[in-house]
Amino acid sequence: MTPEEVLQSWKPFVQRGVGIKRATKLVETAQKSIGITVGLTFAKREIQSLLDQHELFKTQLNELDEELELLVMTIPGAEEMIAIPGLGPVTVATFFAEVGDIKNYNHPQQLVNLAGLSLKEHSSGKYKGQSRICKRGRKRLRKALYLAIRPLVAHNPTFKTLHHHYTHRPERPLKKQQSLIALCCKLLRVLFVIGQKQCPFDPTKLTQGLSKSERLEVA
Repeated sequence: MTPEEVLQSWKPFVQRGVGIKRATKLVETAQKSIGITVGLTFAKREIQSLLDQHELFKTQLNELDEELELLVMTIPGAEEMIAIPGLGPVTVATFFAEVGDIKNYNHPQQLVNLAGLSLKEHSSGKYKGQSRICKRGRKRLRKALYLAIRPLVAHNPTFKTLHHHYTHRPERPLKKQQSLIALCCKLLRVLFVIGQKQCPFDPTKLTQGLSKSERLEVA
């Protein structure tokens, strides 16, 4: 195939990050590598060995996930957290691994600070900068929350409603990324209450301040 033909075959599957330069480089590299027969037998064995290792690691990871799910269910409040539509046991396990015993905290803002999600204004002299998250805290906790909030916004009616409200409200609407960060903090507060009281998730408490026209169907 010519570089142009390679590029054309990529387009239906990859929209960004590919161009004629990359296609040309691929064709030039293929001319020096494709069709080489020296060491082909052992190359096949190496590939098969790597595939076998991959399957072994997949099996081990699945077994660890199962053990982790059983272990996290023994923690008070974990079962109620996992019952939230869109929130999985791995996220809940990461949450407890990072924060420890939830009884050691007196206020949900402590968890927000621990995750490095508290706001900090970048200013100097007369210059007043934008407020951004400080990122001083548990990086893995912050990452787990962000990875969890995206499917929640997509599939959980409550968080989907809140995201729509934050990004479309008449006064001071948030950008999508800002809304996701705000919802990460909201999720932390929800987990704090559930962890403290072992109560089921109540979606109406999160949307009670919204107007009827803003509300979607909340399960």
